[in-house]
Amino acid sequence: METITFSDCLSNFLTFKTFISSDALIMFYYLGAIILPIFSWVLLTWIIRKYKLLKTSYTHTNELLWKILTRKQKAKFILFFLIVFIFMELFWRMLFEFLIAYMQIRDALLQI
Repeated sequence: METITFSDCLSNFLTFKTFISSDALIMFYYLGAIILPIFSWVLLTWIIRKYKLLKTSYTHTNELLWKILTRKQKAKFILFFLIVFIFMELFWRMLFEFLIAYMQIRDALLQI
């Protein structure tokens, strides 16, 4: 039986002879699906608060936009961004399902 050292494992990982596990992909999926949108929202609000020019521009644009739009247009506007967000989340999920399936197919082919 051959013993595998840490340097062998690291070398195999860095040369892509060993892939990261599905568990790592699942962790990155949740980071991207949950943490990234929350982090982006927090970062955006922080940037708007920090820079006066951006805060003024955002405030005036927001007020003007909500004054001009009718209630029906506001609902369509919000619905549009919700749908875009859902499709981004769906694409993110499909991307990771593809990556996990690829790794499973590769593992099955190596066993043949």
